[in-house]
Amino acid sequence: MNVLTDRYGRAFPYLRLSVIEACNFRCSYCLPDGFRAVPGRPASLQVDEIARLLRAFSKVGMRKLRITGGEPSLRRDLTDIIAIAAATPGIEKIALTTNGCLLSRRVDAWRDAGLTHLNVSVDALERQRFAAITGHDRLDDLLRGIDRALALGLGAVKLNAVLLRGLNDDQWPLWRGYLRTHPVSVRFIELMRTGDNAEYFARHHLRADAFEAQLLEDGWRLLPREGDAGPAREYAHPDFVGRVGVIAPYSRDFCTGCNRLRVTAQGDLRLCLFGNVGIPLRPLLQSDDDHTTLVARLFGQLGIKAQGHGLHAGDTGLTANLSTIGG
Repeated sequence: MNVLTDRYGRAFPYLRLSVIEACNFRCSYCLPDGFRAVPGRPASLQVDEIARLLRAFSKVGMRKLRITGGEPSLRRDLTDIIAIAAATPGIEKIALTTNGCLLSRRVDAWRDAGLTHLNVSVDALERQRFAAITGHDRLDDLLRGIDRALALGLGAVKLNAVLLRGLNDDQWPLWRGYLRTHPVSVRFIELMRTGDNAEYFARHHLRADAFEAQLLEDGWRLLPREGDAGPAREYAHPDFVGRVGVIAPYSRDFCTGCNRLRVTAQGDLRLCLFGNVGIPLRPLLQSDDDHTTLVARLFGQLGIKAQGHGLHAGDTGLTANLSTIGG
């Protein structure tokens, strides 16, 4: 079987599929004023279109699917989408990134449908601080949902926290306490510039390398990178059952191990989170008869994938905010 590779020798077995742009949280770093639909924007991909998309990507070597948004649980057919992914030959891992708003009520059904991995956004472990960042006082329910996910025995449960100077950079002692007893990986993500957050970025950007230096000082040790690992550098400590991951998009080697492609909720292929090109796939998702043409289009686009993003030069590409493509 042919596998998607680019001119730099990178292979792409991992697809991040946004299934909806809408989000019901008002996170200060993404949608501080809440989600506002763009007039005239086409509807999100329908289930039959998603099924055809996944079959094509599995044909070119996709083994891991991450379902993102916006907030994917706002789709009433999310369980059906997970089941379709689970029934697609070749897909071995089905992950979901969610803000956790429906986690405690839906995670059993998602697991039963075929979900194998889960990422939940938790930007603070103190209730008032969480509400201030996200616009919602839901931390307690969210943590109950995480406990339920752990009890179900999913392949991995990871928590995502955006590093924010002056907003949550004092939360590390609380995270230390949590990681002593919870077998999760907490991913601390360096804040990224997007098209609409320049002022916020200037106020709250915290360099990931400063946080990593603190981890090393506290006795955490960097683990060897697994062959199919994502962008996080993962740390472990003998006194903790949980681990810490650090995602540092401004590090020099961040794009070297890129192994993922993205498709927006409207069916545009994005070769990079901060790329300047969206390749429309939706016209080829209307009929099973277009499968061969769709596969050929996927192979044909990898030749224009850049070696790295342009964040260091202030180029955020087409990404106005992360809700449009799921981060």
